[in-house]
Amino acid sequence: MVVDFKIRRAPAYRVASLSWKGPWNEARIRAQFDRVSKWALAHGLRTGKWVFREPGTRAWEVAIEVRGAAHSDGPIRVRTLPASSVASVVFDPNVVSPAVVYHGVNDWLRWRKRDKTIRSVGGYREVYDGDPWRNPKAWARTEVQVVVRK
Repeated sequence: MVVDFKIRRAPAYRVASLSWKGPWNEARIRAQFDRVSKWALAHGLRTGKWVFREPGTRAWEVAIEVRGAAHSDGPIRVRTLPASSVASVVFDPNVVSPAVVYHGVNDWLRWRKRDKTIRSVGGYREVYDGDPWRNPKAWARTEVQVVVRK
């Protein structure tokens, strides 16, 4: 499998999201994704991309792109992640270790800052085409995006 880094324009995502603070816990991440997914289904919304972010230290956010008239409800916030320039890499975690991909993108971005292609680096997010636990195709096309400022 070829793993290649590129800078591209990511579209805006209108998402329903849940945030929390605490230690990394994959079971909790999966449970929060399920909670947002069930909320979207109960409100009759079509879903798209699934996004996982770490907006701060030990802070986590799961978000599912929603299409249709949606409004925040209780702990679930509906908001728009703005369109932005991102460094992007698509890979299969069963073939290439995520640790290798994250290390590679960090080094690649360091060199892009040195050669003045980009000014600074923002937050990381993982983007899936659907539920990565139930859809093997979504898992096999994991995309890591890093917001960059040119």
